[in-house]
Amino acid sequence: MHTASFNLHRRRKRLRRRKRRRNMAAPVDDMFSSCVDSVKAAAAVEVRFIDSMKGKGLFAKRSFKKGDSIFLERPLIAAQFLWNSLYKYKACDFCLRALETAEDNARRLSGVPGLRLPHPELCRVRPELHQACPQCQVMYCSSECRQAAADQYHGVLCLGPSRDDPDHPINKLADAWRSVHFPPETCSIMLMARMVSVVKQAKDGARWQTLFSHFCSRAANEEDEIVHKLLGEKFRGQLAVLQSLFKAALYDESLSRWFVPDGFRSLFALVGTNGQGIGTSSLSQWVHACDALQLPVQQREQLDSFIDQLYKDIEKETGDFLNCEGSGLFLLQSSCNHSCIPNAEASFPDNNFLLQLGAVRDISAGEEICISYLDCCQRDRSRHSRHKILRENYLFVCSCPKCATEMDEPDVTSDEEEEEEGEAEGETEGDEMEDEMTDV
Repeated sequence: MHTASFNLHRRRKRLRRRKRRRNMAAPVDDMFSSCVDSVKAAAAVEVRFIDSMKGKGLFAKRSFKKGDSIFLERPLIAAQFLWNSLYKYKACDFCLRALETAEDNARRLSGVPGLRLPHPELCRVRPELHQACPQCQVMYCSSECRQAAADQYHGVLCLGPSRDDPDHPINKLADAWRSVHFPPETCSIMLMARMVSVVKQAKDGARWQTLFSHFCSRAANEEDEIVHKLLGEKFRGQLAVLQSLFKAALYDESLSRWFVPDGFRSLFALVGTNGQGIGTSSLSQWVHACDALQLPVQQREQLDSFIDQLYKDIEKETGDFLNCEGSGLFLLQSSCNHSCIPNAEASFPDNNFLLQLGAVRDISAGEEICISYLDCCQRDRSRHSRHKILRENYLFVCSCPKCATEMDEPDVTSDEEEEEEGEAEGETEGDEMEDEMTDV
């Protein structure tokens, strides 16, 4: 054999061996399995065990600049909030993409039926692609989403012609949830229902159970003597009713541990402490597209004035509830611990359930990536108020740098919280219990 041919032959053999090794390589870690680009995400971040108190955390493997996208992730499961759906916020039943056109959305929220939006071509909603489940008429934004739902969970949850039957077990469960969990909603029992349905419908249910096991599901922090505020003795009656209805609607022998009181409490705690809020809006997307338009000064001023007035009309008619809202379980993002001064935040730039974790300031390699479990207004409250929210909802005492620097401050409740508590003083004990059930 000629030397050149021999060397080419050896190179081909080496390439074949490398290809075989790549094909035999271990699969990407479960924590990265729902990322859009799992290999890229695994090269950017890693999950580490910190200690017995904090558990795991997410750490940067390389540096990020402010504004960088750290990773994109799909949820294992997601669901629209039940009150949000009842109030005619139309979202894809699978990916939560807003289904109303921006103009229809603006008309409903403003209460102005004849409203016309300028630049309607900027609306990205495509009604001609929408599809309904042929049995129950639940809507999807595309045939792909309809098929994905059918493959994943909808075979179990499809109500068929009983969709509007109040006596159907799933409808009774949804009604009971709405009776104890009023807007603003922060989680949904339908997220738990979809977890059960995914496992029941999957060919490899054990694989899904393993994925769900990565989420923290403790109902109490015994070391700090903290109990989730919805899982204490005060709410035992409501939880017992929900557990009974949950079992009647979805019981499966292979998942029997999720249907007994302790297992149901753990499942409740899992979605309550790990569920990431999702918000989508065709109107918001249209506004962002308008902001990006290059217009003459006068046209820009006219457009901005129109949008400002539109939001004033919406605030007067609808208040703060503008989006299609739901929650989802995101495996990798759930590894992010809390900080009152976060270096990253989650957003949904595609107007669906696809989560982008982005840097809100420069992050160094090796630094822990933290998000905030509190909204902007809550983060501005006193240390005492922040800790109260975090203890009751997430079962920990925050020791972030901001809390550490405020350690010597008196345990004073923020003015905003005092106002909220003052408004609640006149309510009956039953009303107070219902109000607390709204903030899982």
